[in-house]
Amino acid sequence: MINRVVLVGRLTRDVEVRKTQSGISVATFTVACDRRGARDAQGQNTADFISCVAWRQPADFLGQYARKGALIGVDGRIQTRNYDDRDGKKVYVTEVVADNVRLLESRSQSESRDTGNSYGGYGSYGDPAPSYSTHADDPISSEDFNTGPSLDISSDDLPF
Repeated sequence: MINRVVLVGRLTRDVEVRKTQSGISVATFTVACDRRGARDAQGQNTADFISCVAWRQPADFLGQYARKGALIGVDGRIQTRNYDDRDGKKVYVTEVVADNVRLLESRSQSESRDTGNSYGGYGSYGDPAPSYSTHADDPISSEDFNTGPSLDISSDDLPF
């Protein structure tokens, strides 16, 4: 059986981080993912708003570096659970439990978007893809992948 989810979208609000009684960090957040090619009655792009939860280091990372509107990637699994609310009614919850999270835009792109100088939208599929990815282990790196020495590889060196 396979239960794997990969999401790319924008945070709909700032990430909420709490601590359990045993001191473990847990973050809750919602990711807005565009439906490719789908439009509503007014011709606007439609999106799915997907509830997510992250535990421990990914939760701390998101709480420290991710803000509303940030473009993020989430790798995780779908989980369903239920509980009884205050009125005794059973509430069912389906959410993505994030195993890995990444910020998919540089700090400068995020700040540019926050000041209104974005590259044209909030993550629709027609937007240019950022050439920079921030990994959870190195959240403040600002190096571009295209910097550094180039490699001279001949076709004989390739395994295919």
